[in-house]
Amino acid sequence: MLAGIKIGHADLVGLIVAASFAAGLNVYATVATLGILAHLHVLTLPSGLYLLSSWWVIGVSAVLFVVEFFADKIPAFDLLWNALHTFVRVPIAALIAFGAASHLSPEKQLIATLAGGLIAFAAHGGKTAARAAVTPSPEPLSNISLSLGEDALAIFLTWFATQHPVLATVIVLALLLLIVIVIRWVAGALRQLFRGADREVAQLQVRS
Repeated sequence: MLAGIKIGHADLVGLIVAASFAAGLNVYATVATLGILAHLHVLTLPSGLYLLSSWWVIGVSAVLFVVEFFADKIPAFDLLWNALHTFVRVPIAALIAFGAASHLSPEKQLIATLAGGLIAFAAHGGKTAARAAVTPSPEPLSNISLSLGEDALAIFLTWFATQHPVLATVIVLALLLLIVIVIRWVAGALRQLFRGADREVAQLQVRS
């Protein structure tokens, strides 16, 4: 059995919240980090997550992380990549939350699972909205910088939750609030863009 920091209730909440958010950004980095932390005796995984400590799981996650590391930094292609990963990040985050809460009552486990999926979906949505905002930029630097920041944040949050679960939860809540603001801003910008396009089309029709 892996030794390390045992999971209390506050630790469990912090782990679920932080890992779910991190998975919404980069699920492969999150899974690999959890497994490596367990092997380094930084964390004792809940019984439902022992599979993550398998070197096979860590290895496959690391390989997929490398693939995503490059794919996620290609402008325009990253939007397609992120769209497809809606069906990867959210379900796996929900499964991580489900496994982490395996020792709780069925009702609490269900709540944890739903919370994990929703938090991952919010993080994934914020990431996609930010990419949609910067993709029209002619230079690739903004996309690359965003992707590097997301990768680093996913790894940091996963580790930080094992050391300071309450602070990790507070950080995630603040990031969720920021995501709501970003999504509203992007939605407003897109509405203005479409209105401008509609006006131009109407003017062309009048002239013709």
